[in-house]
Amino acid sequence: MSEKDYGATLNLPKTSFQMRANLPNKEPKIIQKWQEDDIYAKGLNKGTKSFILHDGPPYANGNIHIGHALNKILKDIILKYKRLNGYNAPYVPGWDTHGLPIELKVTEKLGEKAKEMDALQIRKLCTEYALEWVQTQKEGFIRLGVLGDWNNPYLTLKPEYEAKQLEVFGELYENGYIFKGLKPIYWSPVTETALAEAEIEYKNVTSPSIYVKMKGNKDLMEKLGMNEEVWVVIWTTTPWTLPANVAISLNPNFEYGVYKTEKGNLILAKDLAEKAFVEIGITEYELVKEFIGSDLEKATYQHPFLDRTGMIILGTHVTADAGTGCVHTAPGHGQDDYVVGTRYGLPVISPINNKGVLTEDAGQFAGMFYLKANKAIVAHITETGHLLKLKEITHSYPHDWRSKTPVIFRATEQWFVKAEGSDLRERALKALDDVEFIPAWGRNRIGSMLETRPDWCISRQRVWGVPIPVFYNETTGKEIFNREILDRVIEFVKKEGSAAWLTHTPEELIGEELLVKYNLKGVPLRKETNIMDVWFDSGVSHRAVLETRGDLLHRPADLYLEGSDQHRGWFQTSLLTSIGSTHDAPFKKILTHGFVNDGEGKKMSKSVGNVVVPADVIKVYGADILRLWCASVDYRDDVKISDNILKQMAEAYRRVRNTARYILGNSNDFDPSVDKIAYKDLMEIDKWALNKLEILKRKVTENYNKYEFYNLFQDIHYFAGVDMSAFYLDIIKDRLYTEGTNSLARRSAQTVMTEILVTLTKMIAPILSFTAEEIWGTLPETLKDAESVLLTNWYENNDEYLNEEIDKKWLEIIKIRKEANKVLEKARAGENRIIGNSLDAKVFLHSTDANLEKFLKENKDRLELALIVSDLEIVDSHDDTYEKGEELPELYTKVAHAEGEKCERCWKYSTEIGKDSDHPTLCPRCASVLKNN
Repeated sequence: MSEKDYGATLNLPKTSFQMRANLPNKEPKIIQKWQEDDIYAKGLNKGTKSFILHDGPPYANGNIHIGHALNKILKDIILKYKRLNGYNAPYVPGWDTHGLPIELKVTEKLGEKAKEMDALQIRKLCTEYALEWVQTQKEGFIRLGVLGDWNNPYLTLKPEYEAKQLEVFGELYENGYIFKGLKPIYWSPVTETALAEAEIEYKNVTSPSIYVKMKGNKDLMEKLGMNEEVWVVIWTTTPWTLPANVAISLNPNFEYGVYKTEKGNLILAKDLAEKAFVEIGITEYELVKEFIGSDLEKATYQHPFLDRTGMIILGTHVTADAGTGCVHTAPGHGQDDYVVGTRYGLPVISPINNKGVLTEDAGQFAGMFYLKANKAIVAHITETGHLLKLKEITHSYPHDWRSKTPVIFRATEQWFVKAEGSDLRERALKALDDVEFIPAWGRNRIGSMLETRPDWCISRQRVWGVPIPVFYNETTGKEIFNREILDRVIEFVKKEGSAAWLTHTPEELIGEELLVKYNLKGVPLRKETNIMDVWFDSGVSHRAVLETRGDLLHRPADLYLEGSDQHRGWFQTSLLTSIGSTHDAPFKKILTHGFVNDGEGKKMSKSVGNVVVPADVIKVYGADILRLWCASVDYRDDVKISDNILKQMAEAYRRVRNTARYILGNSNDFDPSVDKIAYKDLMEIDKWALNKLEILKRKVTENYNKYEFYNLFQDIHYFAGVDMSAFYLDIIKDRLYTEGTNSLARRSAQTVMTEILVTLTKMIAPILSFTAEEIWGTLPETLKDAESVLLTNWYENNDEYLNEEIDKKWLEIIKIRKEANKVLEKARAGENRIIGNSLDAKVFLHSTDANLEKFLKENKDRLELALIVSDLEIVDSHDDTYEKGEELPELYTKVAHAEGEKCERCWKYSTEIGKDSDHPTLCPRCASVLKNN
């Protein structure tokens, strides 16, 4: 053993970039630095092209959940990529801050005290509550590494937002899309307010399923040519709506029959009769008359318990799916009923109040809560003989998504955006033709919802929201609305917020000049007390945000990105308010993501205990691991997350981090301005690495442009883990450590490695923003073109690096290496092992295939390099000590211990150790390096 310390003569790696990420502790410091250095604003200033992603506002209530994290991180990835690519891509985050959930929380907290408070006091508390949650959620989003204008977000409660909302309402009104009408709408008896389509969710309930017979009048019997009593049979699961029954609908084209039974002569659709009789329990029946639905139009029948004559009407909404083909019709309690009833001029009766209690129009059932009335009505019609069958059934039923309680259909006077009977739906559908959808099926989904969309009920009977800006003549009840009056109200709102509607009298709001101009002087006036649906609030953000930030934003937005539930929510309300006011779509492209489920694909629920909270993930793994998860999942469908999945992410992250650390350590003495080697002078394996990098660059850019992050990270991960760590970086280690510090061989490897690292850091910056920033901070200044990785420019393609010939050659070498490595692995294993590591080995290769044999001989040096062995011999024959290849059966491999002695510096075996007397324990290469270094 030599006394010289040859270890000190090696070019060993040096870097401050730690192997252990320690993200939970490092990330907050990086955020602080981004804020201090104003990185977000600087990122906007460098852009020359514009890209507007408009943020859909989360509701300001509760901590951020994993769905929020997925949504915000996907947006952030896109915007960071766009900024690196030379776009001015601002991010103005927003919050939905009005509405029932906040008002309920505030009044719940107040308890009885709430009854003593006026609307202004409640609104003040709602404002405070909303702003507290905005602050909490904002901190959560910033911790995810999301860059944006956090000091100036848009809030739907801000006066400038509310003023723009009133302006849009005015445009819709003037364009004929706003009306007040008595219509059946979703109503929540618990929260005592109307609900929009987007506020409904479906759950199973158990309801009474009843078959009821209603007695035909003389005119009906005459139309059928019958002298005996005839009964029309209906089926319903809402007995409480029977007091509102004014008609029975038949399908004009269905064949119906009169069936003689023990319960009387019963009318049912022929296709449904058999099934219905089984349900009712009628075993003997005879078809005595046949007719089609249209034969009975406008015939009459007697209501089963009210002094009311009902009419037989026709409607194609009657289907043969279930029931009897004779549909109980109450225009005050159902959309189809209302539409068909309007056609026949039927009265809209809705004998139920705000609290779900039946009114006097319900006769003897007045004063009962509707669910109690169900039982009472069933008992009564059983007694009178009208009930044919009662049984309980479980079925899907609409619920209020906030109170989680069943809703009722109830006709009330409400304000609507006119979707039916106007060109709004048709225009909206046409506008979608010019919108790109990712995934593409989104177009059909929103389209089919729009095609059947009823009028949009936009009024709410609450206090926390933007008022509907309409006045009434107290004496006549006539609506007073015109643009000049609205403009004056808007000026008040700009200064004082929407509370101005409550603090000023109608006369103050309208003003002396307009009172005179519109002959309102001395007329008793009152203000509309309803507020607007929060979906109208958020639905006008394309105007209230995109039009109010000067040159920073513009409409239409380039991209809307939200969960797939927004096809029936924000995407639709934004489209309708945009078409109704400016006649165009507010977005060019819509991208949707699915919901987040647990690792088994089950819905998350507190009671099950499978909820994954972003803050908890960050405490253990750091935000970058959460960001990596977002980029790794195919978000177009529902996605899964669990601790096990996060551990896999952490492992993938580690590979990328280790690649970066290896390169940083081995390029610490590299100054590209002095040491960079021209492409033509690079070693072949280094050119191979650049070819791989160039292919990756193009794939990554393409996938960022297509928003397919799940593909691009797989490619990056494979490149870092397989092409680099497991192959290239492994092969060049000997060259980096042992060749002369300034040798062409070493500087060639460093030239390529640093280019790979700088490019890789830019590639991962939109996703692994914290880690990319940490790498950037460790890079030599000469390699950086900006103070932060988030301010650099995207890499440029370099056609010179593409080299198919080298790629093909090394692909073959890699196949041979794979076969040889299996034999080397066996030589390392077991009691009779031949070698400790690959440098102890000499490998013999032979091929029975002439072409492969030729390839082996031509590429002997490259193969020795790739195998990382001390010696390689290509032989002309093999015996049974050789192993046949698995994937290359024409290749035969044998491993023996290398001949000679081990070099003390490079650990390779050589038969020429000690040829240099100054270095008796070194191989000739190492001795030469030390002489010339």
